[in-house]
Amino acid sequence: MSGQMENDEWILATLEKAMEKGRDVLCEGAVANYIPELAKANPSNLGVCIRTSDGRTYETGDFDIPFTMQSISKTFSLILALQTAGYEYLFSKVGMEPTGDRFDSILQLELKDMRPFNPMINAGAIVTAGCVRAANPFQAFLDLVRRLCGNPKIHLNEKVYMSEKSTGTRNRSIAYLLKSVGVLDGEPEDVLDVYFRMCSVMVTARDLANYALILSCGGVDPATGERLLDPQIVKVVTTLMMLCGMYDESGEYAVKIGLPSKSGVGGGIVAVGEGGYGIGVFGPRLNKKGNSVGGEAILKVLSDDFLLHTFAGVPNKLTGKS
Repeated sequence: MSGQMENDEWILATLEKAMEKGRDVLCEGAVANYIPELAKANPSNLGVCIRTSDGRTYETGDFDIPFTMQSISKTFSLILALQTAGYEYLFSKVGMEPTGDRFDSILQLELKDMRPFNPMINAGAIVTAGCVRAANPFQAFLDLVRRLCGNPKIHLNEKVYMSEKSTGTRNRSIAYLLKSVGVLDGEPEDVLDVYFRMCSVMVTARDLANYALILSCGGVDPATGERLLDPQIVKVVTTLMMLCGMYDESGEYAVKIGLPSKSGVGGGIVAVGEGGYGIGVFGPRLNKKGNSVGGEAILKVLSDDFLLHTFAGVPNKLTGKS
């Protein structure tokens, strides 16, 4: 028992060290302002939560402050599209390759075959949302998010949704272009409405840590033993998170931190570990790529000190597994 207590104290001390590093770099970022409601975020917010498969939770800072998922929603919509439309159909519409372009690029569509490179960029996520087969796609999405995050109170932020809908002209351009060449299923405005709603769902770092833990456990909830996701879907989603999850910073992030992750311009990052643990971080100040500056700094410390890098080649210090 004393050994576990000492380990817990060391983990919490490392979390505090990571938080200090995160606070040190906040001045290097800025809150997203191209969506008016996002510009209202508190720029000093910063928090982190780690959950492990044996039931331990470590958290500090603003881990329980809700924020909108934004592009983190793309991982959930990918899961839902794979569940309802199937692998073959979805990936006939969208690719699996990384792109060095901005997440909202239109240029890459016209230069290639009009099929979006992957589901983690806006064009790919819009196509993915259009592939969801459900009577009420957004309700199916919200039910999935609540289940995987372990929080039935997760809800839509109506103000952010309306703000995104009223300013989303670039996403409209993408959707109508994709519809004109037969890539997008459904009517652009209907699909975009679902997409904007998905991005505007509120979560916390703790919610994301629970989600990441389930992905780390191959789709099984370790608290109940219930299988929530097919392992093949988990494999697809986490692989694309590693390749494409951090916008056009994904390669550098993979080298430095080495965890399948997905960020959003609301300031969240969800990171999936090997060996039964999940991490959620939140800090709304973003770097030029759209990723949380404080969140990345926190994850770098955790990756280094806990030996979390996927290709470290040694057991991590959180669960002792690799």
